[in-house]
Amino acid sequence: MNDPSGLPWLIVGDVHGQLPRLFQALREFPPDEWRTVFLGDLVDFGPFGVGALRFARDRPNSQILLGNHEVMMLGAVAEFPLRGPMTLSWHGVGGQPHDLQELAADVDLTAWLVERAALIRLDDGTIAQHCDSDALLNLIRGTETDPVPAINQAVTERLRNRDFQSVWDVMTQRAVFERQPLRLENWLKRTNARRVVHGHTPLPGLVPRVYAGGRAIGYDGGRRRTVVAPLPVD
Repeated sequence: MNDPSGLPWLIVGDVHGQLPRLFQALREFPPDEWRTVFLGDLVDFGPFGVGALRFARDRPNSQILLGNHEVMMLGAVAEFPLRGPMTLSWHGVGGQPHDLQELAADVDLTAWLVERAALIRLDDGTIAQHCDSDALLNLIRGTETDPVPAINQAVTERLRNRDFQSVWDVMTQRAVFERQPLRLENWLKRTNARRVVHGHTPLPGLVPRVYAGGRAIGYDGGRRRTVVAPLPVD
């Protein structure tokens, strides 16, 4: 298929290194029939984090977003082979030593990962991002007409400059949209979006969690499963 723009959107929640589970979840969604968005946190806890990154990168018609675990892992790569403070913190959040060695040896994959967006606006007015928070606004001045490209530029620049901690800090805030609905509304207005899809906060059930009157949808299945589901069309 030459033009994927008319394909429906498929959303993939946190994978956390569980590559066989991801293969199983995607079996019924051929890449030539879907535009896929990976919401970040493909690495850590499970044994195949770097393999999950490579698979997502190579899947046709796909967008891969940064999660907080990718940010921390990039910090550990920057310190490799030493065990600096970022590496110690990364081990504490499920980092796998063999994945660190593999990513550090793959310069091209590391450079590709640094350039990933933190959020994207889909063509139906949905914002896709990893964390369920508006804290990414703290990385920009706030005067930009469109904060989405400004945030992505700020994230990339900080990662290039090895300022991993500031990006980690804003990407680890959890459940802000559910607990503070006014912040969700302001975030959607600021980003000119009608709803947001995210990972990061584990779901209580087995399917994506729709809340705030359909203005937010969570896709994080936690460490034991990967939530893969089409983006609702309405």
